[in-house]
Amino acid sequence: MGDPDNQTSIPQHIAIIMDGNGRWAKERSLPRAAGHKAGVKALRKLVEHCISSKLPTLTAFAFSSENWRRPEREVTLLMELFMTALDEQVKDLHKHEVQLRFIGERETFPGQLRSTMDAAEILTAGNRGLTLNIAANYGGRWDITRACRQLAEQVKTAAIMLSDIDEDLFGRSLCLSNQPEPDLFIRTGGESRISNYLLWQLAYTELYFTEVLWPDFDAEEYDRAVNWYAERQRRFGRTSEQVESA
Repeated sequence: MGDPDNQTSIPQHIAIIMDGNGRWAKERSLPRAAGHKAGVKALRKLVEHCISSKLPTLTAFAFSSENWRRPEREVTLLMELFMTALDEQVKDLHKHEVQLRFIGERETFPGQLRSTMDAAEILTAGNRGLTLNIAANYGGRWDITRACRQLAEQVKTAAIMLSDIDEDLFGRSLCLSNQPEPDLFIRTGGESRISNYLLWQLAYTELYFTEVLWPDFDAEEYDRAVNWYAERQRRFGRTSEQVESA
């Protein structure tokens, strides 16, 4: 959990669900592929804005574990877009000191895509600018279940005691274990749910929902969300008076 005595009005970690590509395309009588391509461009522009704004960490939900249920043709397109975006943009991200990380069950992806993801992480590992986490084939329940299995195995092998397991140890067993929990969550596209995204990590996060479809989510919309966050009072179980006095 975040430290309530060390809060600022500027979020240090933003998590985002990029929703609305398909509807954006439909409104323009375009194929869904056009919406996804526009969504990739929107993410690139947002990353540029985050870099200029000196945001420390951005986590973007690119492909959920549930997205495999979509039509095969659309899933294939998403994989191709993912690969193309990596090939075209990793060097530029590296030039701007972005550290790229992937969270999720990547073993399900094609071998070439996994290799490209691994290479991108290795190339940018030493960068000290924006940390960009891409959640790909990620699900919050998968994340929690995976952590349970790891801890159970450690208890089984006597690497840890059952009594050692607490919230801190459990949190360190999850994806994003070595990063601060998100301060602000943004979901575009008009839906008001977190959709199995960072279930543990979002426990104390401020949740911001907007009707704006993802391809139209620009720097102005991002700043609107950040300004909304600045007006929030994060109490972490305390009273307003306690927070104000601290």
